[in-house]
Amino acid sequence: MMGLDFSVINWDEIQKATMETLSMLLVSGIFTFIIGLPVGIILFLTSRSTSKTSLTVYSVLSFVVNILRSVPFIILIVAMLPITKAIVSTTIGVVGTIPPLVVGAAPFFARLVETSLREVDRGVIEASQAMGASTGQIIMKVLMPESLPGLLAGITITIVTLVSYTAMAGMVGGGGLGALAINYGYYRYEQEVMIVAVVVMIVLVQVLQMAGDRMVKHFTRK
Repeated sequence: MMGLDFSVINWDEIQKATMETLSMLLVSGIFTFIIGLPVGIILFLTSRSTSKTSLTVYSVLSFVVNILRSVPFIILIVAMLPITKAIVSTTIGVVGTIPPLVVGAAPFFARLVETSLREVDRGVIEASQAMGASTGQIIMKVLMPESLPGLLAGITITIVTLVSYTAMAGMVGGGGLGALAINYGYYRYEQEVMIVAVVVMIVLVQVLQMAGDRMVKHFTRK
């Protein structure tokens, strides 16, 4: 491209930023699934119950999830600065991005879990109940196996979403490829660094999406 000189790029910084992004994805992804999966299961179970208490739990939990999902991530990061500081003692860098990443992604994943569970054949669930299966057994032996392809697809979508979140976190002191692209490409007008950072993120998304699609295809029943 005219006017671009990729020989000036510090590839060690690209490698470091890539590893930071992968670290953010790994840690925030784990906590997102730990929190989002049970929340999604609770949403599914309470929405189907006729108990007034369960329906109240569903209404409150659904309201909280909807609020967190509706807040733009860049605003969520700023709003959570005091909470993030209290939890991890910093608001910048890789560590400082983990709490808002989890809070932003967990409700999103919880809704995907709920949607996947709703797609399970109701007759299979009722048959398990008729045979005396407990709620825990229905969850582990019916809902999870039957909804596995949908859950894997939800995990893939969530991880890809987290990639874009990590990029936005770079605007407020987060690390990773997003911070590199903003600090060099925007503030220093070094477009070469920004282009490389964007390309690496695109490749990362493609790899994650292809891996997720392969898993979904593998576990989808013919």
